[in-house]
Amino acid sequence: MAEIYRRNAGVVVFNHDRKVLLCRRCDVADAWQFPQGGIEADETPAQAALRELKEETSLANVRLVKTLETPVRYKFPSAVQRAMKARGFKNVGQEMYWSLCYFDGSDDAIDLKTAEPEFDAFRWGNLAEAQALIVDFKKEAYAVAVKAFQPLIDAFDCDN
Repeated sequence: MAEIYRRNAGVVVFNHDRKVLLCRRCDVADAWQFPQGGIEADETPAQAALRELKEETSLANVRLVKTLETPVRYKFPSAVQRAMKARGFKNVGQEMYWSLCYFDGSDDAIDLKTAEPEFDAFRWGNLAEAQALIVDFKKEAYAVAVKAFQPLIDAFDCDN
């Protein structure tokens, strides 16, 4: 039987200081990550990334810089797989499509008190720091985002 991976969109948002948005999960103590969520049947990965960003942080006024065409697969640990199965999910992991967005607004635009809150705090940090903060089973997926997006962030013209 083939293993099932849920299609997922992850979004890295950076600002004029070239820092990335890190969000702390509500349901796991001191767990920081990028906004992410499932890709619906009628969505592209980029559309899903923008939708998830708005649903989780209220941010809508961002500029899409790039979406990686090739997804990165990661498996959930056994305990996470069991918890997902109890919630009706059959996937053993996720197939993450990464998008990079530029945000030139103020922090006031970020509102984590959404209809279904996933995060209770946010901060800006370095892209490499995100890979260090993420749970172990997602580290390789985050490494792909760091490698692909750091040069784009460094070269981005924040004044235009």
